[in-house]
Amino acid sequence: MHFKLIIAFVEDSKTDAVMVAARDAGATGCTVISNARGEGLKQNKTFFGLTLASQRDVVLLLVEEHLSRHILESIGQVGEFDKKPGTGIAVQLDVEDAVGVVSQSEQLREVVEDQL
Repeated sequence: MHFKLIIAFVEDSKTDAVMVAARDAGATGCTVISNARGEGLKQNKTFFGLTLASQRDVVLLLVEEHLSRHILESIGQVGEFDKKPGTGIAVQLDVEDAVGVVSQSEQLREVVEDQL
């Protein structure tokens, strides 16, 4: 079984909705790293030396490759990444190898076989 790693940078107010959308689309779990910062095309505004930017979370999802595109599109839609700049971004990367996913693989095998 082959996996993809989806990395999503999400406004913290939308993290829970993104996690629900990912699970509904076939993800079996995720890891959230809180309080990330970033900067897009435009620099963040400052006020007396303090940056005025919303907090971000980084959501990491290890997903089966056949489900990855659907999951990616689902979280992009819920996170409203394409609606306006600065709402978030998600990417997927090939995973060469993984350990600790035996139980996940067994569950996913049935789901993927049904879809193929």
